[in-house]
Amino acid sequence: MSNTKQILAMLKSRASGDDELFYSIALQVAASEARQGRKTTATEIREAVQDARGETGQSQGVAIPFGTPKGDLADLLELKKPRFKLGDVVLSDSIRDPLQELIREQLRRDWLREHGKIPNKRVLFVGPPGSGKTMTAEALARQLNLPLYVIRLESLITRFMGETAGKVRLVFDEVSRQRGVYLFDEFDAVGGDRSATNDVAEMRRVLNTFLQLMEEENSTDSLVVGATNHPALLDSALLRRFDLVLEFSPPTPDQVKTLIKSNIRPMKYPNIAWKKVCEAAENLSQSEIVRAVEDAVKAAILDERDRVTTQDLTRRLNDRNLMREAFRQRRL
Repeated sequence: MSNTKQILAMLKSRASGDDELFYSIALQVAASEARQGRKTTATEIREAVQDARGETGQSQGVAIPFGTPKGDLADLLELKKPRFKLGDVVLSDSIRDPLQELIREQLRRDWLREHGKIPNKRVLFVGPPGSGKTMTAEALARQLNLPLYVIRLESLITRFMGETAGKVRLVFDEVSRQRGVYLFDEFDAVGGDRSATNDVAEMRRVLNTFLQLMEEENSTDSLVVGATNHPALLDSALLRRFDLVLEFSPPTPDQVKTLIKSNIRPMKYPNIAWKKVCEAAENLSQSEIVRAVEDAVKAAILDERDRVTTQDLTRRLNDRNLMREAFRQRRL
């Protein structure tokens, strides 16, 4: 992009109130100056951007207005407040290490762009229900101080020719406009294999549109997260569109214990029968286990107790299992 086009783009972004794009273009100018040997000018531009953002030290990104989607987007995107930190999620090292690197790249994305690189921003989570995929997406959003938008698949996928592909494009237009974490849960509904015998031409068009939009670059570096319980159903072309593909497993008994211990504070928990507790937690997701522990802790506080018992935990875990069963019956 020439200097003239960059100046015009900056003026247009400023006029439209898109500060994120304005700063991104300014940093592109700084990178261009650095590549041409004018490092002092590049440094001055970068420092001016940091001053304008009110940042100190490493770049942490622009403050994000957590706005509720409006207009056509209101039916497509659900704004969720992230409840979990990454430390709340029990993850194996094979998942935690790549996520930490992803977070580091996102937090220092301006520095990467100044050197002609872009951070990883397309992630696919695969694994069975209850393995922590959605919880991890929430934790990523909270760690990066970004809004979490969950795509409503029931509104995205329609029976009208061409409408679904148009809605997918509308979502990606928002990805390019508003920095955030965008979660496509049950991703196989959109990314199903194009060669599947039960496929229809409309869904092939939807997937082709999705693949094209995944390739498009944008200045916001929004995270697009796909989550699926059925990776075998996904089209093989999707694999090269994602920067990371991480495989989740259900929490093991040891991970259940770790999860409970990290969320039971400030209560004491002497003489817990962990075998009974882990059996009660079987089939529950990490977020359901956390909520059950929180319910047990709140009950102890209201009872004016300083400890949580095995019965407290198993009762709340069993309640969560009953809720899950009631929901499953409703869907049958």
